[in-house]
Amino acid sequence: MCSTRVASSVPDISDFENTLIIRVAVVTAGILLVPFVVMQLTDQMSWDGADFVIMGILLFGGGLAIEFALGSLRKPTHRAIAGLIIAALFLLVWAELAVGVFGTPWAGS
Repeated sequence: MCSTRVASSVPDISDFENTLIIRVAVVTAGILLVPFVVMQLTDQMSWDGADFVIMGILLFGGGLAIEFALGSLRKPTHRAIAGLIIAALFLLVWAELAVGVFGTPWAGS
């Protein structure tokens, strides 16, 4: 008997997940380059390493949340609502960390 292997045309799900994570990580790094370059050009902005780490976590987590919502929801209305909720939560956390909108213990100055 001769057995032959036929290549599957269905992509491996782990390849898709790895590509998705890499894509979100690259976009996050690209966005974080903006404040890094601005800091090189002016003294008006001064982030330390912790600021970059925290914003990286926020951007990466938000990007993954949006990718998950877009991948799991089928109706455009549901996708739009999920995207708006994720964006609103991102902006609220960012504003609280930056200037302390709600006066929590981790509020910025």
